[in-house]
Amino acid sequence: MSDVKVAVIYYSATGTVHAMAERLSQAAEKAGAEHRLRHVTELAPAHVIETQEAWQQHRSRVEGMPEAEPDDVDWADVVLLGTPTRFGNVASQLKQYLDQLGPLWGQGRLADKVYAGFTASQTAHGGQESTLLALYNTIHHFGGLVVSPGYTDPVKFQDGNPYGVGKVTGAGTELDDTDVHALDHLAERAVDVARRLSAGTRAA
Repeated sequence: MSDVKVAVIYYSATGTVHAMAERLSQAAEKAGAEHRLRHVTELAPAHVIETQEAWQQHRSRVEGMPEAEPDDVDWADVVLLGTPTRFGNVASQLKQYLDQLGPLWGQGRLADKVYAGFTASQTAHGGQESTLLALYNTIHHFGGLVVSPGYTDPVKFQDGNPYGVGKVTGAGTELDDTDVHALDHLAERAVDVARRLSAGTRAA
């Protein structure tokens, strides 16, 4: 059994953040962690989703996949949270999920875990940094440990986002080599820090 448990919890409308979440989950497994991949509940009404073909296709794709529950955060040592940018902020679907964690927060069960975020936007300056910083406001209230990538790997000078991982979709939604490397680094770093924290606790 792995000594680190990773929950990748995300909202994706058209599939980009979903692809990022899948890659993070794979990287966590490769790093020796047990992992869960969970999307949050869709809030948008069907008649709105039907106005965008890509959105409708993605909803069909994830139908039947497990949805995130509060227990997924409670279970995890590492929580990787993903959201597209929504006017420089966290998507309401992910925010609603986070707002449901109040009972766990009240019990102190969200504190001392490793957290990091990932996001996607249409343009290079489409609010990625402000979205991740807004996401981390919640983590600070949890008493969580934000493990941002900073510039701890050369790939961060290519993707340019020290706050987490950000994908620009304007040039295409497929993950490129830089995206993949940045996602792998985020997962590996989060697992490594969680592992060291656990070792330190056992030693103490």
